[in-house]
Amino acid sequence: MKVIRWGMIGCGSVAERKSGPAFYKVPGSALVAVMGRRLEAVSDYAARHGIARVYTDVDALINDPQVDAVYIATPPDSHQAYALKVAAAGKHCCAEKPMSLNAGQSREMHKAFADAGLHLFVSYYRRSLPRFQQVRQWLADGRIGEVRHMSWTLTKQASPVDLSGSNNWRTDPTIAGGGYFADLASHGLDLFQYLLGDIVEVAGLTARQAGLYAAEDAVSATWRFAGGALGMGCWNFVADRREDRVEIIGSLGRIGFSVFDEHPVQLHADEHLSLTIGNHEHIQWHHVLGMNAHIRGEAQHPAVAEQALKTDWVMDQILNRR
Repeated sequence: MKVIRWGMIGCGSVAERKSGPAFYKVPGSALVAVMGRRLEAVSDYAARHGIARVYTDVDALINDPQVDAVYIATPPDSHQAYALKVAAAGKHCCAEKPMSLNAGQSREMHKAFADAGLHLFVSYYRRSLPRFQQVRQWLADGRIGEVRHMSWTLTKQASPVDLSGSNNWRTDPTIAGGGYFADLASHGLDLFQYLLGDIVEVAGLTARQAGLYAAEDAVSATWRFAGGALGMGCWNFVADRREDRVEIIGSLGRIGFSVFDEHPVQLHADEHLSLTIGNHEHIQWHHVLGMNAHIRGEAQHPAVAEQALKTDWVMDQILNRR
């Protein structure tokens, strides 16, 4: 397939700028159909983005003969059901992260696509970002020697929506699989395994410190990588301020960066480097480019379901999900 023709389920905030435009702007990619439950909203999205076909029925989009692959841009509680329909239709798929509500659901998704000989990707697009490719290269080159330890601190203040008690799917465990930890920390935990290898042991503690919503608002965890390095994380979403800070400690130096913010990536070793590497306007650009190349058999994309399953397992252990 010279051009991969995508259909998209969902047209919410993530699809407006982060992902949706990349599917029709990336060379060799086309976004030919979009589905949403409200006709007015999905029609408006399609008109603004130049998408030819509009659906309010998910089965109609999945079975559209002009669609080669389906991007599921909905909250996690619907990922499993939609993905299984896509696999049954014989099409490739990309699910937003987290892959599903828990590792059990994700295993079923992975098996369905593997059995059908189809590709299932997950939108852990940070694996493809140039800023983290730079970090990975420093590690591969041994710039900080043997990795000994890493830590991540991610905090933010409670938002007006949190304080008002308004409905928010990201803090409803039945929809999101947890709170902001499931939504945000999954990105980092996946990225760290891409950079440093599989996490093989993990333990965590959770709390509802402010009690603003049903999900946890504070999480701490420790873990061990297969290579022997240790890790620890602190996530608090009712703190005094925003902070996003990662440090990888080696035998010969250190690397520092942020997962979400675009602060410089820093190397402190035999030389000191501080590189500002910005993200593409559509942050999933490199992710979409890689998926299309993978489907065409031109390259191997790192954000596949087999890898995302490992992140789901880690989150299950920390949140005590079953």
